[in-house]
Amino acid sequence: MMKVLDAGMKTVVQDFGRFGYLSKGLTRGGPVDENAFLWANRLLGNNFNAAQLEIILGGLEVEFQQDGCFALTGADADAHLDDEPLTLWQNFEVKAGQRLKIGYAKAGLRLYLAVQGGFQVESKWGSCATVERDSVGGLSGDGSALQSGDSLRFHCDTPQPSRRVSWAYRSDYTKTPVLGLIPGYQYDDFPMSAREAFCYEDFEVSKDSNRMGIRLAGKSLETPEKGLVSEGINIGSVQVPSDGQPIIMMHDRQTLGGYPKLGVINPVDLGKLAQLQPGQKVRFTRVDASVAQQQLRRFYQFFNVRLPCQGGDNLRS
Repeated sequence: MMKVLDAGMKTVVQDFGRFGYLSKGLTRGGPVDENAFLWANRLLGNNFNAAQLEIILGGLEVEFQQDGCFALTGADADAHLDDEPLTLWQNFEVKAGQRLKIGYAKAGLRLYLAVQGGFQVESKWGSCATVERDSVGGLSGDGSALQSGDSLRFHCDTPQPSRRVSWAYRSDYTKTPVLGLIPGYQYDDFPMSAREAFCYEDFEVSKDSNRMGIRLAGKSLETPEKGLVSEGINIGSVQVPSDGQPIIMMHDRQTLGGYPKLGVINPVDLGKLAQLQPGQKVRFTRVDASVAQQQLRRFYQFFNVRLPCQGGDNLRS
């Protein structure tokens, strides 16, 4: 068992997500920074889908009530096991009675805490991923975040060798990221001025962003004049409502929407977007769909990710 002493700003249970239920109105959920999530599981020899805690901004404090192994990745924050300072992006052994305390993020927004074998949480609709808007998943099964006093089960089989992620594979959350835009079928409906502005201007992340969507503030983009009917929305879709300020749809998005869309953000870039704090800048550049497909395939092959065919979710095959 691991007991939550302080749940911090917001901490939720996530596995890799809920696939195959878009037609029922259930969105995927899962980690918004797949890179940090998958590295945490890899450090422990876990299956890619093993459940973890996604910690927004930090502030989490837990007590381990059994021996085990854990890994901590994601945002740059101070962390201590009892009084010993920890370096993120590596795994650690822990003894029963020890306490892990995570400070608040200095760069980046989300941290991922994994334990060997994953947290044992009951699945709902094929996954334990927490989706608040759908009231599904998580420890209680109703989409709610963890609370102080909650306990999570895990089972540690054998001690793990010490592992850490090379600096070459860690994200620098202090830099302004450049994200790839895969133009969609409505891209040419936008005026040239809007298309150029999106890829040549900087945008700022709004404080109103969340796991449903990242709202951007910047130069207002002119939208197409013709009306649109509601249709399915991919993760990473770039919607432009009437105020001209783009919204990038994330893992807890609604499954249908009617705003015009410039296209979809390259799936391998979404984790960089998810780690931006309000007020940080982001830039975009066009990328070919075939290039993004190859990048995603290599990325998933490296982490041994195996997903069911899911039309409309992140170019997955």
